Amino acid sequence: MAKHHKIGILGEKMALEYLLKQGYQLKAKNWRYGRAEIDLIVFKENILVFVEVKTRKNAAFGPPELAVTPKKQQLLFEAAAAYMHAQNYEEEIRFDVIAIQLSAHEAIKHFEDAFFPIWDGKTN
Repeated sequence: MAKHHKIGILGEKMALEYLLKQGYQLKAKNWRYGRAEIDLIVFKENILVFVEVKTRKNAAFGPPELAVTPKKQQLLFEAAAAYMHAQNYEEEIRFDVIAIQLSAHEAIKHFEDAFFPIWDGKTN
């Protein structure tokens, strides 16, 4: 397994532990739709939350949260729409980012409501 893949798995595990301690309930992990994958899908206070986890070993490439580009956001939105359709879910949703910096003593930053991609009306 590639080293960056191991770092990603560690980050997702840390993020899930953090979210569970905050009172979130896990609905799905690594949910795939096409080319997109939603790292964590959790639920709290009647809100379904789609979580993108970004983990970095150090700050050499900048803060991990900056890796959630507009293209990545659009892929997450499409996957979230597919998940909602599959679950027949029509209530409130949110997109969060959890950024983990391992070299900073495993610092975890939780960005609630980090983005909400704009729907362009097109379907794939």
